[in-house]
Amino acid sequence: METEIRYLDDMKMVLYDKAWAKTASNFEVYYMERGLEEKDGLRYDITTIPPRMLGQEFVKTKGHYHIGGYQELYIVLEGEGIFLMQKQGEGKIQDVCYIKATKGDCVLVPSPYGHVTINPASKILKMGNWISEECKSDYESIGKKGGFSYYYTQAGWVKNKNYEGVPELRSEMPLKSMPGNLDFLKGPKTK
Repeated sequence: METEIRYLDDMKMVLYDKAWAKTASNFEVYYMERGLEEKDGLRYDITTIPPRMLGQEFVKTKGHYHIGGYQELYIVLEGEGIFLMQKQGEGKIQDVCYIKATKGDCVLVPSPYGHVTINPASKILKMGNWISEECKSDYESIGKKGGFSYYYTQAGWVKNKNYEGVPELRSEMPLKSMPGNLDFLKGPKTK
């Protein structure tokens, strides 16, 4: 098991409030405990996101895509979160949606969606996740665009101007329980 800390300096390129980020001191934004459990080629992690604002934007993870068609399953352990997902193809965003989830809810991040998790509440968001040990993450393409196609701010959802032709944001419902069999997470999703 290893604990990884994501600092503000690691995330400045994906934030909405760039003016705030320029002068903000570096601090611990969120924590990832990786490899708490390993079972049949899957890894269980816990991510903890304390409540705070990143300038005008609600605190969030850095966000990434999975390389190679892997899916990921999240379980909200404490608090509430917004899971923002976007699908890229042919050089543009083809679909973008979000799922609001609270304690006990599960969220499946399907392939080929990228995802970022937002803590919109005044209490800690703690979530577990199962993912293949083979899965690698791509943070770079999100960083180049200055974040995901939408930001969640005090004023609500704001489109990221670095993307063109972004579809309207839609909401989806979380899963109310965890699937009994997680074998579908082991390998790349096939069509």
